[in-house]
This record gives sequence, structure tokens and C-alpha cells, in this order.
Amino acid sequence: MKKLIMTMIHGFCMALADSVPGVSGGTVAFLMGFYDNFIGSLNDLMTGNMAAKKNAVIYLLKLGIGWVIGFGASVLVLTAVFEKHIYSISSLFIGFILFAIPVVIYEERKCLKEKPWAAFALLIGAVLVVLLSYFTVGGNGNTVSIQNPSIGTYFYVFFAGATAICAMVLPGISGSTLLLIFGLYVSVINAIKELMHLNFEYFPILLVFGLGVITGIVSIVRAIRIALEKFRSITVYLIIGLMLGSLYSVIVGPQTLDVPQEALSFATFNWLFFIIGGVIIIGMQLMGMKKGSAEITEKPQA
Repeated sequence: MKKLIMTMIHGFCMALADSVPGVSGGTVAFLMGFYDNFIGSLNDLMTGNMAAKKNAVIYLLKLGIGWVIGFGASVLVLTAVFEKHIYSISSLFIGFILFAIPVVIYEERKCLKEKPWAAFALLIGAVLVVLLSYFTVGGNGNTVSIQNPSIGTYFYVFFAGATAICAMVLPGISGSTLLLIFGLYVSVINAIKELMHLNFEYFPILLVFGLGVITGIVSIVRAIRIALEKFRSITVYLIIGLMLGSLYSVIVGPQTLDVPQEALSFATFNWLFFIIGGVIIIGMQLMGMKKGSAEITEKPQA
């Protein structure tokens, strides 16, 4: 029962991260110390033997229950909060990112020191996100409507879902940040909220989005596991770069609202919410360290 509750809490925390731009659910899993188990279970579900598949299903089901509860609770209140308090929420996201980066560097300090030449990947990750944000959002108020979607919109939403889930699984840039970049964040959150209120108008477009999500998971999980096992230094530097680049995405995020607002500035920055974001990240890290210490203590002595 204790393991069930803890796994559900893990899923709940991942959902809170996945539902807002900033830190990905993968980053939360990394900070709380269960990322390898999460990725391993996804990989076993697709490629493992029957026993491995069974264990993976049980674990992911527990994690999924917590995720659904967390995501549902977040969506019910998120849309209104995001619209009305965008600058406070953006400050919170920046707190998530800036406090998470040193934690990732500390946790991966060994592999980062082994191959410092791999730091070029950091620049690649940062530039990639900044350019993507600039050309698809920067200053255009580019919110994509999914009401009465065309064939092109269906393809666009499918691609966005596949791309966003890759980011949600990978520690680094948030999938919600990518949806923000694609101009779909508010539209998708609103559609999910309407579906939760039994309005099925958006069901077809959300089904396509879900198919994109499934396609993305199948495509990325094995690649992530191979990258972390064989090219860990480059992968971690790339992750840090993606996180740095996502700061720009959050700053220009207000321009993607239904009623576009000015980008986040020093005048609209909220230090209180920034600090709250940092405290949350530090708390997750402490929970991960406590979990690791408990596992070491429980191991039988030789």
C-alpha cells in the first residue's frame, strides 16, 4: 500500500508538471529519483518478455492513476488561472526551470565532467528551442483554433501531440511548453476541460491528439533509453540546453493567449511565485534523495 501511494504521488506530481509550461514530467521523475524505472517500464511494455510486460503494466497503471487525478485536478482550475494570472504563472514556471537546472547538473556531474567537449549539445538545445519559439510564437499571438478543424489542423495537432509527448517523457523542455510554442496550449487545455464537462464537440480533435501522443511515445522511449545508456553526456548537455531555451518560450508565452498580452518583463515578473517554484523543485529533490537513502538502507548487508 505504501508503494502504491508513493507511485500514485509520483504520477500526480508528473501530471502537475505536464499540464503547465515549464518543467516536464520527465524532469520531475528525474528529480524524484524514479526516472530510470519509468523509462524502463515503458520500454519493457513494448519490447520486454511477458513477465517484464506484466510488471511494467502494474507499475504504469499505478503511476497512471496518480497522473490522471493530477491532470484532471489541474485542468479544472488551470485555464482560468492561466488566463487571469499569466505573469504570476510564468514567473512560477521560470522558478521551476532555473532551480531545476542546477539540480540536473549536480545529479549528472560525473558524466558531465567525463566529457566536457559534449557541451556543444547544450548550445544546440538552447538555440533549437529559442528559434522554434521565435518563428512560431515570437510577437505573433499565434493561437491555433481547433474549433471546426480542417484536414490540415488535424495533421498539425497530430504532429504537435507526437512532439509534445516526446518532451514530456524527456527530462528538459516541457511538452506543454512545446504546445505553447505551437500555439495549441490554451486550445487543447480548453478542449480537455470541455470534454471533462461531457461536451463531446472536441472529441475528434482530441482523439487525433491522443493518437499523436501514442505515436510519439512508441517512437521516443527506446531512443531515449539508448541515448542515456550510450551517449549520456551529450544527452544530458542537450537536456540542459533545452531547459535553458525553454525560458524564452515561457517569457513570450503570454503572446499565445486567446487575447495576446505583452511578453513577461521585469515589471510584470512576480518574485513570490518564482520563489514558490524554486521551493517546489527543492522539495522534489529532497524527496528523491530521501527515497534513494531509504532504498540503500533497506538493502541486505553482505
